[in-house]
Formats: sequence, structure tokens, C-alpha cells
Amino acid sequence: MNPPDRFRFFVTCARGTEGALRRELVALRIGSPKGDAGGVWFEGPLRMGMAVCLHARVAMRVLLQVSDFPATTTDELYAGARAVDWSAWLSTTSTLAVHASIRTPEVGQGAARGLTHSVYAALKVKDAVVDMLRDKLGARPDVDAKDPDVALVLHVAGDRARLFLDLAAEPLHRRGYRVAMTDAPLKETLAAAVLALGGARTDEPFVDPMGGSGTLAIEQALAARDIAPGLARPRFGFERWPAFTDEHRRAWRELHAEARAREAEGRARAAAAPIVYADVAGDALTAARRNAAAAGVAADIEFLAADVADVTTLTRRWPNGVVCTNPPYGERLAERDLHALYRRMAGAFSRVAWPVVILSGNPLLAREMRVKPRVSHRLFNGPLEVRLLRYEPAARDRL
Repeated sequence: MNPPDRFRFFVTCARGTEGALRRELVALRIGSPKGDAGGVWFEGPLRMGMAVCLHARVAMRVLLQVSDFPATTTDELYAGARAVDWSAWLSTTSTLAVHASIRTPEVGQGAARGLTHSVYAALKVKDAVVDMLRDKLGARPDVDAKDPDVALVLHVAGDRARLFLDLAAEPLHRRGYRVAMTDAPLKETLAAAVLALGGARTDEPFVDPMGGSGTLAIEQALAARDIAPGLARPRFGFERWPAFTDEHRRAWRELHAEARAREAEGRARAAAAPIVYADVAGDALTAARRNAAAAGVAADIEFLAADVADVTTLTRRWPNGVVCTNPPYGERLAERDLHALYRRMAGAFSRVAWPVVILSGNPLLAREMRVKPRVSHRLFNGPLEVRLLRYEPAARDRL
């Protein structure tokens, strides 16, 4: 049995970035995407899901919904998963893995019996899948938790269970260019969301005075050159699906060729607006250079060894632009040192004649700025609540 070629997709993202993701999908000509907590829904053919994997900068995962059924017990979960005709997606020689997430009901709403442990729920779904295939095809596929041909995702919320296929089989923030690490690097997808929500334009100068591993500057350069973030990945999970037909392969080759052509056009254009990376730490500067080279955008970024206090000098070279940065949150700094750093940052940013966008994980920084930001947007960096703050020059004139 072959699956149809129109599906319901759920594209996940960091909490707080759903609006940015929805606008991305609209720009990809995906009709009527609908925002939800932690992601965006849309309907379309597999080609559309593949395009999102290739082009979306904010998306974390692209999930194709296979089934949606009531499940308040492990028996109901097993029965619902086994009712799916998995032969449309897996063969007896496929390997699979199941990842589960469970949203526990609020106290007083009645917890689902037996569906409170994600590992056990994933095991029950795995059993249902392999039992169904053994009964229909005479053999069962193997499990490969690290590198499966087909990655399944179970999400349980309240009394509903949804089963998905993960098109990429791993998070999309793994662009393939992070070859060097620094402490607490910013995920590439969240960096892209910060740029979009903070209003960083690709046709204006961009300065990150505390650049770390270079993620913000690199994502800005990728967007400026119209380089699809998925181009550097060697392979996506859907390419290994037994259900990935010759027609799908032709469509994927076309999408890839179109993205390569757009990249070539972007590189052939005149020099993009200046992108400046600066950091006072030599090891961060080295890591950022290596990562930018791996991303193919090292020539588009000016790398400087500079302190955040130098941001005024850096921005005076051009009449307009944006400062965008992700300063330390304080996990590795003593409180006294953190206060001193934030005071220096606030003083430096107050003298900049450009908008300043900050991803702040510590309310001390906002207090040190002493004025209200024009934009204060709540985001989540993993489990950590952070704030995207945008300060306009007119507001800082009152300091």
C-alpha cells in the first residue's frame, strides 16, 4: 500500500517563535498555516514538507501526522498505534526509533493512567508497530535508536495521542556548520528567530559586539545571501523512507537545484550589507571564524577582537544599521561581575545611534538599561525563559 500525497504537518519551534515561523511558511507559499503552542500546522504534499526542511530557518522539526486517536491507557495507546497500516511507511528491512513526549494534565483534570512516562509510552508504540508489520508482512523491522531509517514521534496531550513521522529525523538547528563550540552556544533556529523578531534587515549593517561562536552573524549572512539553511546537511531522514518514491526523489532534486541556484545568485550579487562580529575572547573569535568558514560565509563577515565598549566605534562607520547580541546570562559569572558587565553594556548601548536587539536571559540587564524597550517578547531558550528586547535610539536619548 502506498500512502497518499497530501498530509497534515506540524512544524515545531521554540516557544515564543511561532509567529516568526508562520511568516516563514507564508513566504514559502504554504497556504493557511495555523499557529499552535510550540509550532505551526499546515496541509500539503510531501514536497511541501521537504521544502520546509530545506528552507525554514526558525523550524526545529517537520512532523508528518500519521494518526490521531484517543488514548488514556497504555492498552488504548497500543491499540491505536497498531491500527495504523505501517506497511505504507516501513518495510521489514527498515530500522525505526520512537520518541515520545507527554503533556501531563493539570492537577484536578485527571491524569491519563499509564501515560505519564514517555519512555514506556514510546516502547508501547514500538511494540504496536513491529507487531502490526510482523502480522501483515511475516517479519518485523529492527530498532535503531541512534540512526533509524524511519523516526516516529508520539505526542500525548490530555486524552489524545498523535503519531508523526519526523522528516529530518533530527533537529533542524543542526545546520552542519557548527564545527567549533563555545560555552552555551545559541541554537541556530533560535538565532534566526531573534533576527526575524528583532527586525534585523539583511540590507543594513549588522553588528554583534558579543558574538560568541558567531551564530547570529552567520545566520544573518546566510539570510543575506539567500542560502537555504538545509543545504549543508548531507541527508534528511525522508530520503531513507521506503515510501520515498522515484517521484519524490525527482521533486527533492528539483528543490535542491532551485536552492543551489538561489545560493549562486546570492553569491553573485554585489557585496552584502556589512556584517561585523566582535568578541573580546580569542577562543570565541577562533571558533566563530571556523564556523563561518564551514557555513560558507566567512567572506561576508568582518571578525574583530573588540570589547562591548567598542560598539560605538564599530557602528559609527555607517549611518544606520542594527546591533544584535546574545550576552551572557550569568550562569558562569559571579553576581558582582555580572552587575559590572551589564552596567558596561548598558552604557555602551546607550551611546549607539542604531536600534539595539538583545536576547536577555537575566532581568538585571533590562534594569541596567534604565528605559523601557520598544519590543519585549518572551521566548524560551530550551527550558530557560528569556526576553527579546529591542531598544530604539529615540528612547535611549532620554538616558
